[in-house]
Amino acid sequence: MKQLQTDVVVVAAGLSGLAASIAAAENGANVITLEKSTTTGGAANMGMGPLGVGSSIQKNQMISLTPGEAFRKHMYFTHYRVDARLVRDYYFKSGSTIDWLMDMGVEFVGVQRAFSAPEATRAYSDGEFTWHVVKPLDGGVPGPRAATAMIKKMTERAVELGVEILYETPGKKIIMEDGKAVGVMAVDKNGEDVEIRANSVIVCTGGFGDNPQMIKDETEFEYAKTIYNFAVPGMKGDGIKMCWEAGAGKEQPIMELMYQLPDNMNHFILDGAFRQPCLWVNRNGNRFMPEDQIANTTFTGNAIATQPGKVAFSIFDSKMLKKYKKKGPDIVSHVHPHDLFDHFDEQWNRDIENGYEPVTQADTIEELAEKAGIDVDGLVAQVEEYNEMCEAGFDEIFEKDRVYMTPIEKGPFYCCKQYVGAYGSLGGVKINHKTQVLTQEAKVIPGLYAAGTDACNIFGDSYPFILSGNTMGFCLNSGRIAGENAASELADEEWDYD
Repeated sequence: MKQLQTDVVVVAAGLSGLAASIAAAENGANVITLEKSTTTGGAANMGMGPLGVGSSIQKNQMISLTPGEAFRKHMYFTHYRVDARLVRDYYFKSGSTIDWLMDMGVEFVGVQRAFSAPEATRAYSDGEFTWHVVKPLDGGVPGPRAATAMIKKMTERAVELGVEILYETPGKKIIMEDGKAVGVMAVDKNGEDVEIRANSVIVCTGGFGDNPQMIKDETEFEYAKTIYNFAVPGMKGDGIKMCWEAGAGKEQPIMELMYQLPDNMNHFILDGAFRQPCLWVNRNGNRFMPEDQIANTTFTGNAIATQPGKVAFSIFDSKMLKKYKKKGPDIVSHVHPHDLFDHFDEQWNRDIENGYEPVTQADTIEELAEKAGIDVDGLVAQVEEYNEMCEAGFDEIFEKDRVYMTPIEKGPFYCCKQYVGAYGSLGGVKINHKTQVLTQEAKVIPGLYAAGTDACNIFGDSYPFILSGNTMGFCLNSGRIAGENAASELADEEWDYD
């Protein structure tokens, strides 16, 4: 068995782990960081950028939102059912964290709301300019994976500071002595046990999005049946379980909801093409929300999760498809290509031919309902009611913006079954505003910290799109807070490195 000794051991080198490692090293600590993968960044490599409030970028763009305002908006959104002191400290640190990243060489293309949405898209009309989008490595248009450039700079900074990153070496157990965390047991790529003794342990393993059993045990969903979340390899909930085994209190974890298609990356054109304010129904054929708000993926995911079977159906007719092909989509996503409908026929025909289950085409509403698995009488009645409201120019049920009130009347008809999705899990480990891990009775477990999505218990039941970039923002700032606090404890301990 290998035996190592350091000041701070960080479990995982994702976004929060890198932030913790850098912060601890900048404050004089010797740091060993464990990473089960061959690369750093984890799920953050899929993202676009973090939240910040009070950054130099915002000041230069004359954005006047203050950390105090952001704190209050967040707490009102969550109805004060989350740790106010933790939320407060996070927002008040977030602006300086953006500048901290810029000092490392991270470049941002600017700051924006979640979507560049018109006011009619009410779900985003009150969003703040908090999302700092990273400039991609190739300097091109920002999109998914733009944050890889940030991960690269952070990894370089960690190495420059002397952080020792042990790749393919997952943490397995927190070493506890007399109620204090004093290190971590790990296993290297050759299967050899590694014991790392340290003054402090910081756990940042990114949740359990890649653990179907844990999703089933800890949430209301079942992977590949009632939820199709991103399953970033390695996100098994290791750190959460390690903390619980060490005596950590449990905060009920949730899934960071959105909606998407099964195997969506191989059906990406359709995944985006049907995210339009056409007609949305449940399997009984009934509308369940104003379709002009479907761009808020969290709220739509919530809504789908409450429908029978946790599914919904997005429907448009050939006349609408013709309009989309000519003028483009009604709602333009920052994630999907803007020329979706230029490629629609190719993707649609291939998926129909291959029998891709979520998609259905038919010449009549009755046939569409039967093939898609929607109640026939229910859908026929709903389409009739909806078309009457379209003709009248007003949605009497949900007050959907009249600009999107287009009847469903000309076949063939196109239908796509929508499922609950998620970016991964959120929360589970109980922490305080210093990111110290707490027992169920809210007592500090000395030497043990948790950061990132393992401990992101601050959203309540829904991601706050009013302050976009929040998950990456929390990962960065909670990691930075953990690293600084872990390093500050070194004055109380002396270590012999001879």
